[in-house]
Amino acid sequence: GLIPDEMVQAIASFLEFCYLARRDYHTEATLGDMEKHLKDYLHFRDIFVRTGVRPEGFDALPREHALKHYVSLIRKFGSLNGLCTSITESKHIKAIKEPWRRTSHFEELGQMLLINQRLDKLAAARADFAARGMLDGNGDDRAEFEEDDNYGGPGQADEAEVCTSEDNGDSDAQPIEGPHVVASVTLARTPDRTYPHSFYEIGESIEIPHLSDLVVDYLSTQDWSSTSNSLSDAALPSSEIPSLAEIRHRVCVMRSATAVFYAPSDPSGRQGMKSERIRATPRWRGGPGRYDCVFVEQGNGLPGFRGLLVARVRLFFSFKIRSQTHECALVEWFSQHGDDPDDVTGMWVVTPDFEEDGSRSRQVISVEAIVRAAHLIPVYGEEFLSPDFHHSESLDSFRAYYVNKFADHHAYEIAF
Repeated sequence: GLIPDEMVQAIASFLEFCYLARRDYHTEATLGDMEKHLKDYLHFRDIFVRTGVRPEGFDALPREHALKHYVSLIRKFGSLNGLCTSITESKHIKAIKEPWRRTSHFEELGQMLLINQRLDKLAAARADFAARGMLDGNGDDRAEFEEDDNYGGPGQADEAEVCTSEDNGDSDAQPIEGPHVVASVTLARTPDRTYPHSFYEIGESIEIPHLSDLVVDYLSTQDWSSTSNSLSDAALPSSEIPSLAEIRHRVCVMRSATAVFYAPSDPSGRQGMKSERIRATPRWRGGPGRYDCVFVEQGNGLPGFRGLLVARVRLFFSFKIRSQTHECALVEWFSQHGDDPDDVTGMWVVTPDFEEDGSRSRQVISVEAIVRAAHLIPVYGEEFLSPDFHHSESLDSFRAYYVNKFADHHAYEIAF
């Protein structure tokens, strides 16, 4: 591309080192990897000196020097797990900036000290009340207070669970409280009522007329032994597999799903859980549609990305048949390119799959197979993009894509 490979390798090595340093636990293997990536970074960063980006070098930067001591200090004191040299700045905000904003800005020092003193007393009182069990209750009083105070507003549903016509929520990932699960995906609770009610009509509306055939293929892969009279463990005959005509209820289309997964090295809840929104909507913030990519379990038991597939979600939907509710996704597949990650970036490369007629390779899968959202970066060439190129066309315009394992710590730990 337009950036020298050594610069890309330097940045990739630095990111590898940082993501390893932020792990919630370490082994000799991870510490050895940290030493390797640091050595690579110190070697490749000379390109910034030679090209004049930083002609004075890096020796005068304290944080660059500190990198050399990370491994030895982790061996002595344990994992950093989110500890940052900027932590004093966050304390400065709580102890100085926020109290200052509450003062009259005239002889504010005394006011700030009094504010901090009262906040400390309130925190101590709360801890004492909690220890005595005085804060335990059924929550009725709190709920009544919140309703009276219009806290959240009556009838305002959780934005993570409800999709409106535009679905303009700002936060796609956030820490959550909840039990420890490896990963789970659930569809939004509220369906989009602008879609038709049958697979045939939905397929026509999204310009994928063979959607009903893909649903039939999905049904043929499911276990229907509990709903049939057959006592054999053998494959059911085609006559025992349900048909679309047995769907008595409307098909519900949703514009998003929520993935919940264990990510203790990312900003997460007390149990290490994090939630993330996955979107498949034809309109996004008044502009073109947004169709996110996802990691899908391959089921081969291999570690890292070798055990995953990448797909782009075109539709989330659910339907009920033979008293069973199926939550599904219509996806477009990408295939792994090569047997190893890219030598320069350290990321895997995937290419879009196509059928013989030139259309994208699509399949209906259960949302249970989805792990979480995936971030793809186009493999750019040596020329600049056209000024009128729109970012919404990125996943349709390139021949290959990097699987960005540096999107966050959880992606780094599963897409290596």
